[in-house]
Amino acid sequence: MTIDISMLRRIPLFEELEDNEIANIRELIQTRIYRKNNVILLEEDFGDTLFIINTGSVKITRINEDGKEVILSILRDGEFFGEMSILDGESRSANVIAMEDSEVLILKRSDFLDLLERYPKIAIHLLEELAQRLRRSDRHIESLSLSDAEHRVGNALLRLAEDLGVHKKGVVTIDDLPLQQDIANMAGTSRETVSRMLKMLENKKLIEREGRILKIVNYVEFVRGFSK
Repeated sequence: MTIDISMLRRIPLFEELEDNEIANIRELIQTRIYRKNNVILLEEDFGDTLFIINTGSVKITRINEDGKEVILSILRDGEFFGEMSILDGESRSANVIAMEDSEVLILKRSDFLDLLERYPKIAIHLLEELAQRLRRSDRHIESLSLSDAEHRVGNALLRLAEDLGVHKKGVVTIDDLPLQQDIANMAGTSRETVSRMLKMLENKKLIEREGRILKIVNYVEFVRGFSK
């Protein structure tokens, strides 16, 4: 597959680079297809590859002490993963699984580290994204300490709104809501609890649902209610 410069420019890591700089990066990139439910990375495996999602979505997971999957994050087009092993040379910190058929772009560790030295703008974008992920991780840890199921599910929806939602005039629309079991794995609860909480949030007129589309009808108020 021929990688177009415009394709790479829509990736935040590269969006501020000149065309000739992106053309240089294009020569270093390979593409790979992962089918739905394929395991892309395994926790504790060693790796020397950075992955950038071109199309599709993946979930970042770990297995807790009870053997249950906990979803740490969901990533989509333009986002990257595998950066921790690239930077510190240690093993992978989590599992990565394709949630749908996905095409990813691949950069080898030596090439990516060289790019960070040659193009400081990439390093700045990388640091900005890592800082945002750290903040989200702190909020996730805080939310899992809550005993109130409604607040845990509400917080999971806020994370999905932040990662996947389209914001327009105070309404946030998530066009492809993850399965209820995946939301449960994000909230540290059961699928049945998620189903019950979603119905309750609908009854309270806080959300609207149609198939896999979910709308948070007043995002500001929702944040005030569930951000803690």
